[in-house]
Amino acid sequence: MNNDQMSFNAEKNGRTGKKRLWVVTEVYYPEVISTGYYLTSIAEGLQEDFDVNVLCGQPNYAARGTIAPKRENRNGVEIFRASSTTLDKNVIVFRLINMVTLGIAMFAKSLRNFRKGDRILVVTAPPSLPFTTALAALIKGSSYTLLLHDSYPEILVAVGKLKRGSLFATALNFCNRWLFKYTSKVIVVGRDMNELVTKKTAGLDLPIVTIPNWADLEGVHPTERKENILLEQLGLSGKFVFMYAGNIGHPTDLESIIECAERLSAHDHFHFVFIGSGAKKSWLQAEIESRNLANVSILEPRPRSEQIVFLNACDIGLISLVQNMWGTAMPSRTYNILAAGKPILALTDNGSELSRVIDEENVGWHVPPGDPDLLFDTILDIYARKGELAEMGNRARGAALNKYSLKDAVDKYRAELR
Repeated sequence: MNNDQMSFNAEKNGRTGKKRLWVVTEVYYPEVISTGYYLTSIAEGLQEDFDVNVLCGQPNYAARGTIAPKRENRNGVEIFRASSTTLDKNVIVFRLINMVTLGIAMFAKSLRNFRKGDRILVVTAPPSLPFTTALAALIKGSSYTLLLHDSYPEILVAVGKLKRGSLFATALNFCNRWLFKYTSKVIVVGRDMNELVTKKTAGLDLPIVTIPNWADLEGVHPTERKENILLEQLGLSGKFVFMYAGNIGHPTDLESIIECAERLSAHDHFHFVFIGSGAKKSWLQAEIESRNLANVSILEPRPRSEQIVFLNACDIGLISLVQNMWGTAMPSRTYNILAAGKPILALTDNGSELSRVIDEENVGWHVPPGDPDLLFDTILDIYARKGELAEMGNRARGAALNKYSLKDAVDKYRAELR
């Protein structure tokens, strides 16, 4: 046993009798992208009830280039960072190399630090992480809980990277069955995901709990549109603006939006703004140029601290998913759009968690992905009913306050992890 381990164990032995909880995630503070923000908030929110430790990687997303300490204590949480390659994640080969090297490093740290009786909360990003963490937990006599932010192989099928029923998809489902068999519990972020996992785990008698993500209620709230700096900078103060802010990746139905934007070119009052980056951003830029779309703007990603500005720089918050994403993911940006008091227009499958939230709270519209005709008609209908948007926005803010707060989420995690 090395000196670092001996010091770590000595500190643990001197603490109160709290149960030790490991939060295992690739992304953690100082990363503030979605997963990093949520897992950091969960870990810090539980530190009064558990002896919380985090095992994560070095920053490689919004904070890429930052070299964080290999070990530090922040807000009562002990953080252990594994070293790995941090190549450009947008290049698929480099992304796989990062996944392999990080997996090996985190597996080694898990074996060194997990102890019998420890509780482990592991998130499904990257998709290999739950498997290496589960193996280490079983070897060391710890119990693990899965936190599903994405469901594989379904998401790969939805984005066209894998064929349903293929050999690899079958093998991945077999591996998932093993993963589910030994977990103590599964936490999912949407009701559609709960239903999907229930089908996938039939016969295992596995507890599956839905805990939605939440809105940043302190950092995001409604502001006056006429005072929005971004709208003024873009010269859009007099336009009816649809705002897409988030990852512009493979699960995004951009095709329907761009087709619709081209049809709306004759309507001078509509404008679409995209903020973010991702695998489909270059395609989006190329389409805007080739179609000469003056009613679409693309901006570079903005820091989380500016959410209050860019989420309020619109009339409608836009969320878009490709077909067959039911049960695979719930866009976390939904909750901050609600917090900003904005109605939502979503491209999503019927029965998805996103469509259910919109319908239950009466805060917007949803249309099936891949149907630009219906999207076009819906946008015209939204504009015709623009007098109703203020009240819809009030309901959105109310839903964020009453149903999607950090406190409510942490209380649920505390109850389930006990």
